[in-house]
Amino acid sequence: MRKVELRMNEQMKYEIIRRVAFKEISVHRAAVQLNCTVRTVYNLVKKYREHGKAGFIHGNRNRKPAATMSPKLEQTIVSFYMQKCEGANFLHFQELLEEIKGIKVSYFKLYALLRKHGIISPKCHRITRKKHRQRLKQKVENKEKLTPAEQHYIAETNLQDPEKSHPRKPRAKYFGELLLMDASEHQWFGKSHAHLHLVMDDSSGSILGAYFVTQETLKGYYNIFHQVLTKYGIPAKILADNRSIFNYKLKNSHSKEKDTHTQFGYACHRLGVDLDTTSVAQAKGRIERMFGTLQSRLVTELKMAGIFDIDAANEFLKDFVPKFNERFALPIDYLTSVFDENIDQETINNTLAVISARKVDNGNTIKYKNKYYHLYDFDGNMMPFKPKTVCIVMETYDGSLIASVNDDLYGLVELEVHHEFSKNFDTKKPEKKRYTGHKPKDCHPWTYKSYLARKRRRYKSRAETLA
Repeated sequence: MRKVELRMNEQMKYEIIRRVAFKEISVHRAAVQLNCTVRTVYNLVKKYREHGKAGFIHGNRNRKPAATMSPKLEQTIVSFYMQKCEGANFLHFQELLEEIKGIKVSYFKLYALLRKHGIISPKCHRITRKKHRQRLKQKVENKEKLTPAEQHYIAETNLQDPEKSHPRKPRAKYFGELLLMDASEHQWFGKSHAHLHLVMDDSSGSILGAYFVTQETLKGYYNIFHQVLTKYGIPAKILADNRSIFNYKLKNSHSKEKDTHTQFGYACHRLGVDLDTTSVAQAKGRIERMFGTLQSRLVTELKMAGIFDIDAANEFLKDFVPKFNERFALPIDYLTSVFDENIDQETINNTLAVISARKVDNGNTIKYKNKYYHLYDFDGNMMPFKPKTVCIVMETYDGSLIASVNDDLYGLVELEVHHEFSKNFDTKKPEKKRYTGHKPKDCHPWTYKSYLARKRRRYKSRAETLA
């Protein structure tokens, strides 16, 4: 007699009906336990008496559905794809299968069959391709049997995906043609982390500027850019990370173009420097390898010098960088320089500036960095602007503050919290302070208009005097 094996729910039903047949429980109790009607319980009791335990086996047990595809047909479809139609997307393959082989199968059935045999569509998403490679890697590590399609896929993927391939590129031809700019967070000195901002020349591999800051900020990049502009001049191109310091896209903008100027981008734009960014670290692999070398050598050098604070570390870089370039960089004597050296300190100071928009309040002041300022012209007169007048504040590289209203420049004098002189209690009146900040040249774009206006007034007053 063949042994009958029931599944868990079938075994439970069998036990309850057997107890009803032997009158151990009532029909109504069995109906409640099985969540069915009394009539259904009577039918199950009848089935138990006629067939016994085998009567509770589901009728579709071990029976293949009518739409089941035979193993022979499956092998025919998979072989046809592998031998004749490899690389076709699944919808196109469905059409070719019906046209050439006369086999009509639904797209979802075909998709499931090909995926079952380890075949993925060439049009699948990147995440699907990634998960497929991970599954294959896991099967190889576990020494599981691979399908012919999976073996073929592993053999084919010895060629790396072009999206992940980063072939080595030759260096730039000229000195200053391409500068690589980046920052690296590391425990360079002491027990805290700092960010080393670095700029290097691609053609020679020499470090042109280095500066430590606690965080990767505009200040650090401005500092190393200032070192380049002061010592070498204006470069042709800069390649940096795809960070918001260099470019950004407005939140509500639907355009794919990243042409919104940042502070650093505007400085490069004024100097005529081509600024390019990338999110691929291998695109600027030379500076990434440079950081690896520095993390190995510079940390030891700083430790041996007994340096544990950021100011002393920046001073140490002034002597370390030339020595490092002499040891590792290519000689630049034979390289043609494309740096534009026609730049003065005043232009550098005004270009590497932080620009912010403010509005004049009802007290005829503007607020900048939690301090209030009055606007003065360069003759020392306070300017009474209307409330809500738009004002552009420019903090130059040396820390001077200049305000621009309608393309005219004004000095900013900080408003003191308390009066410096009291008429009632102080006897000696202090000397009046005048604005002694930075004054741009008359040919500066922001001052040229006011310069012409003053010139016309002088000519007019002379003409009236002579008349």
